[in-house]
Amino acid sequence: MAQTRTDTPPDQELSPGERLPAGRRFRILLVLGLLTALGPLTIDMYLPSLPTISDDLHASSAAVQLTLTGTLAGLGFGQLLVGPLSDAFGRRLPLLGGVAVHVLASILCVFAPGLALLGTLRVLQGFGAAAASVVAMAIVRDLFDGQAAARLFSRLMLVVGVAPILAPTIGGLVVNWTSWRGVFVVLAAAGAGIMLASASALPETLPVARRRNGGLLGTARDYGRLFTDRVYVGLVLVAGLAMAALFAYVSGSSYVFQDGFGMSAQQFAVIFASGAIGLIGATQANVRLLRRWTSQQILGGSLVAGVGFALILLITAATGAGGLFGLLIPLWLVLAMVGLIMPNAPALALSRHGEAAGTAAALLGAVQSVVGALAAPLVGMLGVGAAAMAVVVFGGMVAAALVGFLVVRPHRLVIEDREPVIVLAH
Repeated sequence: MAQTRTDTPPDQELSPGERLPAGRRFRILLVLGLLTALGPLTIDMYLPSLPTISDDLHASSAAVQLTLTGTLAGLGFGQLLVGPLSDAFGRRLPLLGGVAVHVLASILCVFAPGLALLGTLRVLQGFGAAAASVVAMAIVRDLFDGQAAARLFSRLMLVVGVAPILAPTIGGLVVNWTSWRGVFVVLAAAGAGIMLASASALPETLPVARRRNGGLLGTARDYGRLFTDRVYVGLVLVAGLAMAALFAYVSGSSYVFQDGFGMSAQQFAVIFASGAIGLIGATQANVRLLRRWTSQQILGGSLVAGVGFALILLITAATGAGGLFGLLIPLWLVLAMVGLIMPNAPALALSRHGEAAGTAAALLGAVQSVVGALAAPLVGMLGVGAAAMAVVVFGGMVAAALVGFLVVRPHRLVIEDREPVIVLAH
C-alpha cells in the first residue's frame, strides 16, 4: 500500500518560501502567476487569427505557422540568455528589461506590413516573454524545493491551463471587433500591466552573496555542468517532448476545427477552452496526488498513460471514428497526462541544481520552447488535418516515455538534499 504523505511538512523541513508570512507569500505567488501567463497569452491569443492572417497577408498556412515557431524559438533562446543573467545580476533587472522588450515588439506588430517583419517581431515577443518565464521558474527554485516546488508548479500550471481558455476567447473577440492587429494591442497592454505588477510587488530573491559573476566562461561552465547530469538532461527532454505534444495540438487545432469541422473563431475558442479542462484538472489533482505518491511515481504513471491515450487519438483521427467527440475525448486525456508531467519533471530537474537555478531553469525552458517550436511546423508539413496533428502528438508522447524510462528511470530516482535555507533579499 502506498504511504500517505502529509500536506504540511514539519517546520524544520519547510522551504524558504513556506516560511514567509502568508500575505507576502500570496503577493509573490500572484505575480509569479502573471509572469507565467505572459508566454501562453502571447501564443494562444494569436491562434484564432491564423486563418485571417493567411488571407490578409496572402500567405500559406505553413508560412503563417512559422510565425508561431518564431515566437517559440524566441522563448527558447531568450531563456538561455536571461537565465544566466538572472544568476549574475539578480532576478528583477533581467525580468523587467525582458518584459519591456515584449511590450515594444507587441506595439510594432500592430504596424507590420508583411509576414516577414511580423515573424521577426514575433521572435522578439517570444524573447521578451522568455524573461518572464525563466525568472519565474528561478524564483520558485529560490524559495521552494522538493515536494513544495512540485505543488507550486502545479498551481502555476493552473495559469498555463487557464490562459489557453481565456486567450483564444479574447483573441476571437478582438478579431471580430477589429482585426488581427488588435490582438497585439491587447498583448502590449497585458505586458505593460505585468511589468508594473512585477516592479511594484516582486522582491529580489537572489541575494548578492549567491550571485554568479563568472562571465561568459562561468556561464559556459554552468551549462557544461548541467549537460553532464544525465538525469537532469533526461528530465529536461521529457518536459520538452511533452511540450511538443501540447504544441502540436496548439498549432494544429485552429486548422483542424475551423477548416476541418467548419467552426467559427468563437466556436473554435470554446473547443480550445474545453481542451484545457483536462490540463487544468490534472495539474490541480497533482497537488492532492503528491500527498500519497512521489513526483517520481506520478511522472512514470503519466508517461505510460499518455502513450496509451495518444495511440487512441491517432486511431480515431486516422479513421474518423466517433466524429468530433471521438477526437476530443482522447485529446483531453492526453492533455491531462501532460498536465501531470509538466509540474513534476521541472520540479525534479531543478531540485538537482539549486546553486544555478536561473541557468538550470533557462535550459529547461529553452528545450521546452525549441522542441515545441519544431512540433508546430511539423504539423503544417504533414498537413492541416486531424491525422497530422495526432501523429505529432503521439510521437511526442512516445519519445517522452522512452527518454523517461531509459534515461531518467523515475522508479529509481531520488530527490537530492535541498540547498541551505536562504534569506529573502529586500
